[in-house]
Amino acid sequence: MQHDVQELNRVLCEKLENKMKGTTVEGAIQKLFEGHHMNYIECINVDSKSTRKESFYDLALDVKGCSDVYASFDKYVAVERLEGDNKYQSEEHGLQDAKKGMLFIDFPPVLQLQLKRFEYDFVRDTMVKINDRYEFPLQLDLDRDDGKYLSPEADRSVRNLYTLHSVLVHSGGVHGGHYYAFIRPTLSDQWYKFDDERVTKEDMKRALEEQYGGEEELPHTNPGLNTTPLRFTKHSNAYMLVYIRESDKEKIICGLDEEDISEHLKIRLRKEHEEKEYKKKEKAEAHMFTALKVARDSDMKEQIGRHVHFDLVDFDKIHSYRAPKHMSINEVKEELSKEFRIPVEFQRFWVWAKRKNSTYRPNRPLTLQEEKTSIGLLKDATVTKLQTSEVRLFLEVHFGQENQPIAPPVKTKDDILLFFKLYDPEKEDLRYVGSFFVNALGQPPDIVERLNEIAGFASDEDIELYEEIKFEPCVMCVPVESNVSFRLSQIENGDIICYQKRCLPDKLDQYRCPTVSSFFEYIHNKQVVRFRLLEKPKEDDFSLELSKRSTYDEVVEKVAHQLGLDEPSKIRLTQHNPLSQQPKPHHIKYRGFDYLSDMLLHHTQMCDILYYETLDIPLPELEGLKTLRVAIQNATNYEVSFHVTRLPKSNTLFDLIEDLKSKAELSRNDAEFRFFDVYLHKICKVHQPGDKIDSVSDQSGPLRIQEVPEEEKNAGPQDRLVHVYHFFKDNHLVQYFGEPFFFLIRDGEALSDIKVRIQKRLQVPDEQFLKWKFACVTFSRTEYLQDSDIVLSRFQKIKPVYGMWEHHLGLEHTATTPKRSFLASQQLQNRHSFEKPVKIYN
Repeated sequence: MQHDVQELNRVLCEKLENKMKGTTVEGAIQKLFEGHHMNYIECINVDSKSTRKESFYDLALDVKGCSDVYASFDKYVAVERLEGDNKYQSEEHGLQDAKKGMLFIDFPPVLQLQLKRFEYDFVRDTMVKINDRYEFPLQLDLDRDDGKYLSPEADRSVRNLYTLHSVLVHSGGVHGGHYYAFIRPTLSDQWYKFDDERVTKEDMKRALEEQYGGEEELPHTNPGLNTTPLRFTKHSNAYMLVYIRESDKEKIICGLDEEDISEHLKIRLRKEHEEKEYKKKEKAEAHMFTALKVARDSDMKEQIGRHVHFDLVDFDKIHSYRAPKHMSINEVKEELSKEFRIPVEFQRFWVWAKRKNSTYRPNRPLTLQEEKTSIGLLKDATVTKLQTSEVRLFLEVHFGQENQPIAPPVKTKDDILLFFKLYDPEKEDLRYVGSFFVNALGQPPDIVERLNEIAGFASDEDIELYEEIKFEPCVMCVPVESNVSFRLSQIENGDIICYQKRCLPDKLDQYRCPTVSSFFEYIHNKQVVRFRLLEKPKEDDFSLELSKRSTYDEVVEKVAHQLGLDEPSKIRLTQHNPLSQQPKPHHIKYRGFDYLSDMLLHHTQMCDILYYETLDIPLPELEGLKTLRVAIQNATNYEVSFHVTRLPKSNTLFDLIEDLKSKAELSRNDAEFRFFDVYLHKICKVHQPGDKIDSVSDQSGPLRIQEVPEEEKNAGPQDRLVHVYHFFKDNHLVQYFGEPFFFLIRDGEALSDIKVRIQKRLQVPDEQFLKWKFACVTFSRTEYLQDSDIVLSRFQKIKPVYGMWEHHLGLEHTATTPKRSFLASQQLQNRHSFEKPVKIYN
């Protein structure tokens, strides 16, 4: 659903009002935007009038059925007659015929009008956008026709003549779109279009006429063809209008001096301008420079175990330097020596390389020849392989006594630069401990003593070594064989060796992750899941740290433990739809997924939300049952009772009736029943008593069960059972509402007799029933009936191909507003329809 900008405007004004309290501008929002109107109910036959004053910051005007702003205001103040069944209950005089309406006491200096472009379509059961043509004037006179919009208490000395200041446009539909605005800041003839960060000059026609909406004609591509021009609906149209009162415009549209701007805003604007200019300059000069990122041991120590577990470093967190493309690597080293405080002669740079398993490792040191070339040439040689936009290097530095840098050792062809991580299973802690060269022909025992010294272990501590190979798509961290040389183990420059104290068999169960490989598996699959109660799908209830490889049983066990529930099988989970931010309509079946990762996957997108509910019986048992909503109607008094049944899926509708006999009030125990579904207030399917209840769906509403009246059992051979629907007309379109029903029409029966039986069945008062019209309706085409008409003959005229589904008896109501019960049922049926509130944080 598209966020409502009117809601945003109201929340923003509220926040501004709160921020202004206690300042010199306290109350400014109220003075600018607040107006007042009076709601009244005035009795016609007795001297009684009730009034209530209310304030507003904006007005919502109808678009549908209105040609312009004035027509909307006429509708806003239109008088409604309260009579018949809708009489006004006066405290002094009881039920009375009355007039109900609204008039304005005063309008604000700045009048904000929201045009109601979005409304609920009862036929399609969804929100729709109204793209009808709707005009708004450059000048709005709300004193027109002798002040017909004003209440008797209004101050007539105030001239309510307004000038259009801005037009907010919505382009798109219900489920998405884009906002932009046309504004004339000084009320001159010059308009400006504000579209995100882009501001352009526009003429008055673009700001007004082209934002009226409606249809637009597509010009002919071939003028020689005499064809009807194509017309299409414009989906960009005005959504909010802002008018300024002529008598107040001098105070509102005032000049702005620099001293009027707060100092903190000046600093902020100046800083933003400087950053913008710097980025602009940087972009313009980008072709002259090369970006350079240098990873060091200190970066690895800082990141590994915190931000990084796999590989060596996250280059997104490494500072970037800019060097002119023509600058040689030796010159770059000179500059970096000042930055790192490492003399040039003590620096050795390594080039990073991407391996086939998608890991990045330092591959080889720069040659003397490469150090003499420009950094631009080095970028051309290395960046394409790395698929990055910057040159990436590793700075190798060795330290001597007193932690002073020393010259790096001479590297022979048998020397391999390895990087080391230390793991503590007790603390589940992984940290980087440094790098050094090993001899390719040597074996792991050759470096054990040095590794123990680095870790602070005893020199003879028994340790395990693992080679970290890859982590995508799965973790690969394997033990290093102690009696095989590094070369035979295929260990090379840039490889990572993880080590730990050897974990004895009797201690394996003491730790969650006893080995570094199990720790990597845990980190790789770790997933924090937010669980929400299905009934409150917007609120996080609790979070659990799980593994993506957790089985279905493990997940529900953790949830049950969190809830203090003894039976995990009573937990039912539902997946999350990240696109709609709602629960999916279907629950997860018992052991319906193997792993948690499957539960969190929506197409190709992973999410971190699951919904839960606690059942009264175990889920496996529930899945063998069919839960069905039922509405059963008594044949004697026609009262409807609602029930929720739960029966084995193999049961039939006969069994359903047996179950309901103890719950529902029936006219007789041997009654016959009719089973049918209703969709959009029309009968859409009739079920047979022998149908399995598993074949019945209640997604569009409860299954209707109706006792067959005695009169139908005695029907003649020419009598006919027809569908009867309630409807009203909106712009000549048939709109159905209420509960449909079956009705027996007898052979030769006139409409006048049918009316008597229908009124008795529906128990409608005479005064209301007389307003109804009866029609024979075929595919929404109405043929109104007279009291003398033989109704069955109208149905017999229709060819059988129409069937009874789209040929029915219609009861037309004059009221155009569906009953409240209907609106409530719509809300119940749309359990997954949620609006997102607009929030503005301080």
